[in-house]
Amino acid sequence: MQSSQPARIVRTSCRGCHGVCQVLVHLDAEGRPVKVVGDPQSPTSRGYVCPKGASGPEFIRHPDRLLHPMRRTGPRGGGKWERIGWDEALDLMATTFARIRSESGPEYVALCQGTGRPYTEFTGRFIHAFGSPNYVGPGHNCFLPRLISSAITVGWLPVADVYGHGGVMPAGVLVFGCNAPAFGAADGMCGALQRRALRGARTVLVADPRRTPTAAAADLHLQLRPGSECALVLALLHVIIGEGLHDAEFVEKHCQGFPELAEHVRAFSPEWAAPITRVPAEDIRRAARAFAAASPACVLWGNGIDMSVNAFQTGRALLLLMAVTGNLDVPGGMVHWVPPEGVRCKSPLENKDVLGAQFLTEAQRGRMIGAGRFPFGPGCHQPTFWDACVSGEPYRPRAVWLVGTNPMLTATRGDVVEAALRDHLEFTVASDFFMTPTMELADLVLPAAHWLEQDDVVYFHKLWCVLARRRLAQTGEARDDRAVILDLAHRLGLDEAFPWADWDAYLAWLLEPAGLTFERFAEKGILLGKMCYRKHETEGFPTPSGKVELVSSIMARAGRPSLPVYREPPLSPVSMPELAAEYPLILMSGCKVLPFFHSAGRQIASLRRLRPRPLVAVHPETAARLGLAEGDAADVVTPYGRARFFVRCDAGLARDVVQADHGWWFPERPGPEHGWRESCANLLYGHEQFDPDSGAEPIKCGLCRLEPAERAGRVAADPVAAG
Repeated sequence: MQSSQPARIVRTSCRGCHGVCQVLVHLDAEGRPVKVVGDPQSPTSRGYVCPKGASGPEFIRHPDRLLHPMRRTGPRGGGKWERIGWDEALDLMATTFARIRSESGPEYVALCQGTGRPYTEFTGRFIHAFGSPNYVGPGHNCFLPRLISSAITVGWLPVADVYGHGGVMPAGVLVFGCNAPAFGAADGMCGALQRRALRGARTVLVADPRRTPTAAAADLHLQLRPGSECALVLALLHVIIGEGLHDAEFVEKHCQGFPELAEHVRAFSPEWAAPITRVPAEDIRRAARAFAAASPACVLWGNGIDMSVNAFQTGRALLLLMAVTGNLDVPGGMVHWVPPEGVRCKSPLENKDVLGAQFLTEAQRGRMIGAGRFPFGPGCHQPTFWDACVSGEPYRPRAVWLVGTNPMLTATRGDVVEAALRDHLEFTVASDFFMTPTMELADLVLPAAHWLEQDDVVYFHKLWCVLARRRLAQTGEARDDRAVILDLAHRLGLDEAFPWADWDAYLAWLLEPAGLTFERFAEKGILLGKMCYRKHETEGFPTPSGKVELVSSIMARAGRPSLPVYREPPLSPVSMPELAAEYPLILMSGCKVLPFFHSAGRQIASLRRLRPRPLVAVHPETAARLGLAEGDAADVVTPYGRARFFVRCDAGLARDVVQADHGWWFPERPGPEHGWRESCANLLYGHEQFDPDSGAEPIKCGLCRLEPAERAGRVAADPVAAG
C-alpha cells in the first residue's frame, strides 16, 4: 500500500490557467508528483488551488499523452503515424519552412497559438524573426481589446489591487463581465483573493447578463442585455459627471479632454440606456452614485467585454470611468504594478518587444493577412487568416505551426479551419499534450511539456512578482515549446532574435542582473517588486499628452471615434427583428467554467466528473414552454448551424437568454473526429461581423432558437472513464 506521506514537498507555481498560483507538489519515494495542494505561505494565492491545478499528476500520467514526435504516414485524418526523433522532426520543419520562404516568401508560413500560455514569449518572436507577419492567436477575443485600449488611454494596463500591498483594500468593487471569483483565476489574479476583496468591500456591484454567485451576493446586480455593455458604462459616466460626483482634482491635474467627455455623455442618460440594456434607470443611478462614493474602488473587468462588436469601445469607456473617479494607481484601486528589480522582463505588459515585432520590415507588416482591417487589432486577425487559407484571398498560406491551440474547437467556424487543414495547407505542425481533433489533421505532431515538466521564470500576467516553476517530471520525450522554438530558430539561422544556446541559458540570462542562478532563484520561489502608488504625480502618464486621454488623440488620428460610442450588436432583437422572430433567444457562449481551460481537460477523469457533458443554461419557464426539462438533450440552432447540449435550468437568466458551454469535444470517442462537431458552440457564429477597432467577434450576443433533440439523439455524452 502506498504511503500517504510524501517523500518530499516542492514549492512551484501552477499554470493550469492564467492565475499563476503557487502550489506545493507532493512527490513519492521515486520522485513522482502525486498530489498538488495550495501553498498557504504564498502572497499570490494564500493556499488556493483550483481543480485544474490539483489534477496535474493525473494529467501528466494520462495514458493518452503524446509521448514522442510523430509524422503522418497515411492520408490526413487517417490516424496513421510513425514515431520519429526530435532531430528528424526539427530538420523536417526547418527545411520545409526555409523552402517555402525561398519559393513564396516568409509570409506563407504562419504560427498560430492558443490562449496566453508561457510559450507566448517566444511564439510571436519566432515567426516575426522568420520574417512572417502572420502571428495568429485568439487575442482579438480575449484580453487584448482591454490591453490595447488601456495602452492608448492610460499608457498601461490598470489591474485591480485585490492584494492590498498599499495597506488599503478596495472599498468598492465593480465586477464587469468577469466571473473569475467563481471559475478560479484570470489575468494573473487568483479567484480566492478576488473573493476576499469582495467580502471586505463596502459596495459590490456586478454587471453581468447572468446571475453568477458573485452577482447573487452583490449589493446591486445590473443584469444587462448581452452586447449592451458599452451603453451601460456611458450611462454610468452620464450620472457621475452630470451630478458632479467625479474626482475634480484628479481630472483637472491628470486628464485631457474632460469638457468634451462631459458634453459627449450628456445624451447617454439612464433613461436612454434603460431600454437598450434592460437595466432600470434608477438602478443605473444607484450604481453610479455608489461607485463614485466608494473610495478607493476597482473594476474586475473580464473576458465578457472582449467578445463584442463594442469590445474596444467598452474597454475605453471603463477606463474613463476609472479615471474620472480618481481610482488610477491608488491603493485599493486600479494600479500599475512595479516589477521586481534585477529580472529581465518578458511580460508583454511591460516589454513591448517581447513578441519580436521589431524584426519585421514595413513591407512585411503590409503583407500580414488582415493588415489595416482593424486599426487596433492585435496582429493577424484569426478569422480572416483561416478564411484566407481556404479562399486564397489575399493569398493562401502554405504552412502553419499550431502551438497549444485547438482552433477547430476554439476559433469560430471550425468547419473553415478543418477545410484549411485537410485540403489547403501543404504542411501543418501541431504541438500539444493530447491528440485533439485539430492535431488529427496535422502532418507532424510534437509532444508538449506540462507545467509540472518545466523550469521557468514566471513573469507574464503578474508584474508585481516573479515566480519560480520547477521541473518535477518527464513524460516520454515531451519538451517545453520554448526549448523547441530555440532549437528550430538556430537551425533557421535566427540567432539575432534567439542568442541563447538553450533553454537553461535563457533562464540564466533572465536572472543575470539579480546575480541569481536558476537553482538559487527556485529556492527563493518568488521575487517581489517594491510597490509605489500615484506614480503619475511625478511621471505623468505614458500617453501622447502625458495625461489620461479621455479624448483619444491616437484614435482620432486613426479616423476612429475619439470618445466611446455604442453600436447595437448586428444579430440582436433590435437590429434584426425579422430574424429574431425565427431565432427568438439571445445566445451567449465562451463563458469559463471551473474544471476546464477552454477545450483542454475533457479527458481528465477528475475534471470531467465535475462537468461530464456540455450544458446549455436556460430559464426554467422558457425550457418548459419549449417542452424541455432539466437534463434533456436540446439543439441550439442559429442561422449558421446547430449544436447539441443538455439543458440546465437557471432562473438567474433572462427568459430570452441562453448560455451554451464552449470548447466541447469527446476525447473518448474515436478519432479523427472525436465528436467535435456535435456540441461545438463556435460553429454557431459567422465570419461577417467584427468590432471595427479590434476585430473582436460578437460571440456573447447572437440569436438562436432551442429545439428538443430527436428521441434518437437523447443519449448523454459518455463521461470519460475514471483512471
